[in-house]
Amino acid sequence: MPELDGGVLSGRAALLADVGLTGPALRTALAALYDGWLAGLLGNPGPGVALVAVGGLGRCQMAPGSDLDLVLMHAGVDDIGKVADALWYPIWDTGLDLDHSVRTVAEALAVAAGDLKAALGLLDTRHIAGDAGLSAELLTRTRAAWRAGAATRLPELRTAVLERAASEGEVAFLLEPDLKSARGGLRDVHALQALAAAQVADPPGGQVRAAAQVLLDVRGELHRSTAGAGRRTVDRLLLQEQDAVAAALSYADADALMAAVSGAGRVIAYAGDTTWRRISPAPPRRRLLGRRTGRTGAAGERRPLADDVVAQGGEVVLARDADPSKDPVLVLRVAQAAAWADLPIAPHTLARLVTECPPLPVPWPRPALDAFVGLLAAGGPAVHVFEALDQAGLLVGLLPEWASVRSKPQRNSYHRFTVDRHLVEAAAAAAGLTRRVARPDLLLLGALLHDIGKGLPGDHTVVGMRVVAELAPRLGLPPPDVDVLVAMVEHHLLLPDVATRRDLDDPATARAVADAVGSGQVLELLHALSEADAAATGPAAWSSWKAGLVDSLVARTAALLAGTPPPGPAPLADWQERLVAGRVFALQAQDDEVTVVAPDRPGLLGLFTGVLALHRLDVRSASLFPRNGTAVNVCRVAPRFGRLPDWTVVRDDLRRALDGELDLEPMLAAREAAYAPRLFLPPLSATVHLVDDASQTATVLEVRAADALGVLHRITCALARCGVDVRTAHISTLGADVVDAFYLVGPDGGKLHDPVLRDDVERSVLAALR
Repeated sequence: MPELDGGVLSGRAALLADVGLTGPALRTALAALYDGWLAGLLGNPGPGVALVAVGGLGRCQMAPGSDLDLVLMHAGVDDIGKVADALWYPIWDTGLDLDHSVRTVAEALAVAAGDLKAALGLLDTRHIAGDAGLSAELLTRTRAAWRAGAATRLPELRTAVLERAASEGEVAFLLEPDLKSARGGLRDVHALQALAAAQVADPPGGQVRAAAQVLLDVRGELHRSTAGAGRRTVDRLLLQEQDAVAAALSYADADALMAAVSGAGRVIAYAGDTTWRRISPAPPRRRLLGRRTGRTGAAGERRPLADDVVAQGGEVVLARDADPSKDPVLVLRVAQAAAWADLPIAPHTLARLVTECPPLPVPWPRPALDAFVGLLAAGGPAVHVFEALDQAGLLVGLLPEWASVRSKPQRNSYHRFTVDRHLVEAAAAAAGLTRRVARPDLLLLGALLHDIGKGLPGDHTVVGMRVVAELAPRLGLPPPDVDVLVAMVEHHLLLPDVATRRDLDDPATARAVADAVGSGQVLELLHALSEADAAATGPAAWSSWKAGLVDSLVARTAALLAGTPPPGPAPLADWQERLVAGRVFALQAQDDEVTVVAPDRPGLLGLFTGVLALHRLDVRSASLFPRNGTAVNVCRVAPRFGRLPDWTVVRDDLRRALDGELDLEPMLAAREAAYAPRLFLPPLSATVHLVDDASQTATVLEVRAADALGVLHRITCALARCGVDVRTAHISTLGADVVDAFYLVGPDGGKLHDPVLRDDVERSVLAALR
């Protein structure tokens, strides 16, 4: 008996089961399968009826989970309803997703005139079966209407592109990009094709077509992976799918896959920017040598920007008598001028620089280094200039080491950019901090190079130090400056790590930092670099709380390096002293600082942190000390969601917990389950480590674990069961992880020397985190 669905489902299943059938071959096979089946369903309806495909099927770019986008065309046929029923019902019976309509040519054009999505779909019309002349008429008239209406439709298209980019982010930099809708995705390719159909731009070039093929291939395997597992197909490349997609397409690993996706997204986004700019150039903000001017000049006016570099028509171009073949520094002068004028470099200028400019001599001449530092000093506008140099292939020519970090993903939720874009963004942020340091040139170069080792095997800091030690002399830097840059790479994480994980009131903390940095100059540069690095990382990397800690650490370290007494421990505020003096139990908050006074008892910190977690509060730091026969806990907190709570309710819950009337464990478990993060991340085991040389009076326990609402409560309760006291606690959140440091003292009030106790602490904390 023949299959009721005409064999389309079994044929589709056979295609998807063939793991060797990927990329264009899979898309071609799917289109051929659907074309043959649909033609059979329509049969021979006679003249005046045609079935056309639009969208993905019209472009022959079907993914396994794509809809069937079909239009049944007719020329006023009376019984078209019967033809439609005979076509649509068998499709619905298969369970395949169908987007369908029945139109005359006039009706289709009328719909397209008021619906941008419909208009774009019809631009990809492809005949499937029936009256081929009718299909050709639809395509011809659709494209003619699109060209005729370009003056109004293209601004509408531009708005849609910008709105989509704002809402979906960028393919190049997202941890889980939407391959279709994000900036640099497939819809942007469709927009470029629509511009070509309007005859206002050339069709997408070879680089864009190749980039689109990468995204189409990845999308196809993403659909195959999710469909095979019985899940709804999506176009967002989720973390849990990346390994399977990488294996299906023979990438070395998920990092290699995401590097390819990022590179493709950047090519498409850059092509879109360039094309749109040439279609409807907007008057840019002009900046020349730090001065802004509203003068735009006539379209043909050539305004000097630098030696052999001029602005014309809203772009940076070469002067008429410029000779790139005799001027290796010209690339950097053009780049610096473009950044400071906040103008794009014309594509033909980039092409000339690629083909005609000789390599820079080694070491770079001083004008080259000055232009490069000047480019970095431009700040935000330099980001787009770097992208232009990168897309033209000039950046790797200037800095061969850049190839190893180019489009390299950082597969965690803490970083928002690829490594190379992170470095450029860090340099742009550093440009706003140059007046805080004596050597702004070293700050800018250090910001650009601090993570350069991430592109090579090994510890990125150690590798980066070696890379910079070899690279910096080529740039023309003298040995003392090279040493400073290497030190900046070595210690670029030092200040925020120590500030958030160590007790700043412990003299050993500032002494360790002073010994590491060695000089006030390096300390000053690292202070600014820490802020720039965090700004380029993501919103979770910096806060007023962290800035305050880093400032305090820098002040103490600078005093040591200068030979002056460091600031002492911060005293309790007057309101805290009154609270301690007058109460047996009290909880009071001022802004984000919470002070609790309660009778000292084992496990007090665990109860306190548990109650705070119950009210969805994250503890950023905690200090504990005895005073007047009671225990005083001072914490800085931040709401995980929304605003700070009603402290009266928190106080009542803490009192109930102290009295044994509040069963914290099941309540916290329910909270954790309700607020567990939905983002998939590769599971990492918790780690614990005891450090003896970080303090003269306490043993430091370092804990790294997956973030959860009650994780601090579980750790502190485990420590209480071991019989050790927490003197201070310092909590940092890095993406999906917490990195905590606890200053511990044993029953004798000193460091943890007993091997049995140390082992018990490590085992108990690890068990609490499972």
